[in-house]
Amino acid sequence: LKKFKGSPVLHKTICTVGEGESRLANRLTPYLDQLPESIKVAYLPSIGKVRIRLTARGENQKEMQLLLEEKVKGIEELISEFVYGFDEETLETTVGSILQKEQKMMALAESCTGGYLAHQITSQPGCSAYFAGGLVTYSNTLKENILGVKSQTLKKHGAVSEQTVREMVAGCLKITGADVAIAISGIAGPGGGTPDKPVGTIWIAVGDKNNTNTRLLQLGKDRLRNIQYTGTQALNMVRKFLLEQ
Repeated sequence: LKKFKGSPVLHKTICTVGEGESRLANRLTPYLDQLPESIKVAYLPSIGKVRIRLTARGENQKEMQLLLEEKVKGIEELISEFVYGFDEETLETTVGSILQKEQKMMALAESCTGGYLAHQITSQPGCSAYFAGGLVTYSNTLKENILGVKSQTLKKHGAVSEQTVREMVAGCLKITGADVAIAISGIAGPGGGTPDKPVGTIWIAVGDKNNTNTRLLQLGKDRLRNIQYTGTQALNMVRKFLLEQ
């Protein structure tokens, strides 16, 4: 609660991932156009995520709180598939909470992201309850010798392929004993692309002993942005994978 010109000011933030600001706005505009003047909405985009902040101001704090909660619920219902949390929640903490609730351990096999995703996860206190560890298998040799990716898979399809990340997941699960694993392999840039696989081509796989989901990202040439965006999308993939099981 903040004070502004003598009137109470209330804030509530909806945290979303997987949809851009313009598309979210297109979905929400008809609903937001009907909001009372006492509630203002701001879109706060970052790489791969958008926070939607509602600000309510009025004399009666209790009434404003109830109105704000009602409107937040209305927005959440319209874009529920993209909402991962509220206020200060992060995608990392949301994934961690789901893993803890389901009493599952997660592990990583990273190539082009070079441990970035492991850093995101281990930045959260208490992550040892759900994070087994991560492997940075940057070279094909390590993909083969550590994760057990078949040499014929690498020769036929390449390191940046759906087949390779599927085998990386399987190997990661076997080595770590984790319940679920994420594998990432791609061309982060700014060089290294080919006509068939340009810079920004990145494959992600998320799986357990029964199922593996994959996704192809086709991004730009900004190396750090590609790595950060991939980390966000990988976390969202595992969030959705866990919720669907």
